[in-house]
Amino acid sequence: MSPGPVRRKVLSDDDYVQGVLSGDRSLLARAITLVESNAPRHRDQAHRVLTALLPNTGKSLRVGITGVPGVGKSTFIESLGRHLTSQQLRIAVLAVDPTSSVRGGSILGDKTRMSKLAVDPLAFIRPSPSQGSLGGVHRKTRETLLLCEAAGFDVVLVETVGVGQSETLVSGMVDTYLVLMLAGAGDDLQGIKKGILEVADLLTINKADGDNVLKADRARSELEGALRIMRPREGSWTPPVLTCSALENSGVADVWERVLAHRKCLESDQIFLRKRQEQQLKWLESLIQEELMARFRHHPAVKSRRGLLEQAVKDGQMTATQAAETLLEAFSDE
Repeated sequence: MSPGPVRRKVLSDDDYVQGVLSGDRSLLARAITLVESNAPRHRDQAHRVLTALLPNTGKSLRVGITGVPGVGKSTFIESLGRHLTSQQLRIAVLAVDPTSSVRGGSILGDKTRMSKLAVDPLAFIRPSPSQGSLGGVHRKTRETLLLCEAAGFDVVLVETVGVGQSETLVSGMVDTYLVLMLAGAGDDLQGIKKGILEVADLLTINKADGDNVLKADRARSELEGALRIMRPREGSWTPPVLTCSALENSGVADVWERVLAHRKCLESDQIFLRKRQEQQLKWLESLIQEELMARFRHHPAVKSRRGLLEQAVKDGQMTATQAAETLLEAFSDE
């Protein structure tokens, strides 16, 4: 008879806490899986573990990285990551892959795309599916970020699935928000929404190599012009526009120097701590909204009436507003 599947040891709260604090990669990965789990039995334990680890968080530099598809985010992150580990900095990369709206699956191929960084002993790459969450990040990215901080990583890079109208959410959980751009793709501004420019702390035009060097310089001038008419978002900081080639590893060190300069500016303007505190409050609000929606969907009175009301809306017998009010009344009455 062939042996059955090997069952992993059930970990206690202290196993998770001590494993994360000691920097054990395997236990860190399992702790992330715990907080990402949708299973009710994992929820309370995840809360206890995070609460125990909270005093050891907050010391990492948090950087969000986004950009249009094809801009080279993975190549850029690998180049930046290797630059940081060459300075003996420990980095964690939280990479979010889009989840299929049809089958619900996700490729999770970031470790393949960052093959050199994936084997660097000073780097930790954690791909997670977006699971349909808005904001280009997993709904538990904040919790995962805290776990990585407790594990002692100096820098946490959060890669989003790409630029879109809803993907400014990541700016609410990082210290510096970096937007990668392309030049020579038809429209130099590439349909980037004003909302993205308003929350960007640093813009970098990637693939500034070969025939693209002049195009990248032109795109930089145009972006700088667009940013001049916008108010500074935080204190005295004006978002710079840089060019780099992650493939050739040129200009990446300059980008990192600007990230450090942004951190220093936030601290000198006495904004850094307030920003972190505001992010915590936004996290609280999002958790309340998420919990209310979960309770609403699973409420017996709502579940018993929802199907009929949805059909009435489809058939044109009731407006969506009426149906929503009826369901909300059913939710609040019991």
